[in-house]
Amino acid sequence: MQFKNVVIESMGYALPEERWTSESIEDALNPLYTRLNLPKGRLAMMTGIQERRHWDYKLQPSEISILAGRKVLEKTGIPIDHIDVLIHASVCRNRLEPPTAAYVHEGLKLTPNTQIFDLSNACLGVLNAIIVGASMIEAGTARSVLIVSGENGRSLLDWTLVQLNENVNLTRKTIKPFFANLTIGSGAVSLLLCHQKWISSSKPILLGGITKTHSSACQLCEGGTTDVSNSLSMQTDAITLLKEGIQLSKMAWNAFKEEMSWKDDTAQCIITHQVGHQHRLQLYKALNLDPKKDFSTFPYLGNTGSVALPLTLCQADESKFLNNAMPVLLLGIGSGLSTLMLGIQWQN
Repeated sequence: MQFKNVVIESMGYALPEERWTSESIEDALNPLYTRLNLPKGRLAMMTGIQERRHWDYKLQPSEISILAGRKVLEKTGIPIDHIDVLIHASVCRNRLEPPTAAYVHEGLKLTPNTQIFDLSNACLGVLNAIIVGASMIEAGTARSVLIVSGENGRSLLDWTLVQLNENVNLTRKTIKPFFANLTIGSGAVSLLLCHQKWISSSKPILLGGITKTHSSACQLCEGGTTDVSNSLSMQTDAITLLKEGIQLSKMAWNAFKEEMSWKDDTAQCIITHQVGHQHRLQLYKALNLDPKKDFSTFPYLGNTGSVALPLTLCQADESKFLNNAMPVLLLGIGSGLSTLMLGIQWQN
């Protein structure tokens, strides 16, 4: 897929104040570590994650998304009545019905003419929303599309700590499906896409991308809510998921290069889904990409789900890592198993 007229007009993000270091999580797991004689420091060593942040567990995804959405509305040059579509794209949502986008629409005071809906695809939700929004803009059915996502993994962390500490039947082998839960962080992000004819200054141009799906791996990472407390739960076969994800990414990268006429060295900045250092190292090696072009946030934010990659893009821009006319590559992946790769021509 290729786009000709879509730009990222504005971006914004929000982060919680509460920090959970890997050391503090291991301290909270002292009953488990003592019983299984596990060495402290393994969580940070295996993932490269030093800390992650979390909101209070009572904070709704819509409230979190509104925080990031306001950041965009405060700095955009697009009139609010030109925002024709609002997409809420996080894993977390307030409830099954109504759509979480309805609460965000009310909180942001968007106009009655704004179409709203939720779009969810695990950690790829925001990237999928970019494709949907860009397609609407290219087709002329929307002037601009506001995408928001708010992830709150606090209840998943709390649930995991209880499971690991209280289930005395767990062994070193059977705790592995819970391990990925300890890498999860929380955050919010928002992006405003629009047709370039509505702006007068240079903005990042969305070039296009490719997507691939490997659904036979759909059971490698499964999450939901518990019946008792409605808190989040998840179990992951992390080793197999990484292996299958790398293979799918290799297939997608070859298709992306053909679709976009890129080479291995075209991108000057590369941002992946923020899982951990093993994923980053193996992905760059498999795709023959230069790790020096990488910009990461997982060491201090962990894996923030659908927020992870776009929030990292925001921070790359904020830190001046991105230069004018720089080709930027986004390498997204989500359980299911799906991958979505996007190319952006960065314009300051």
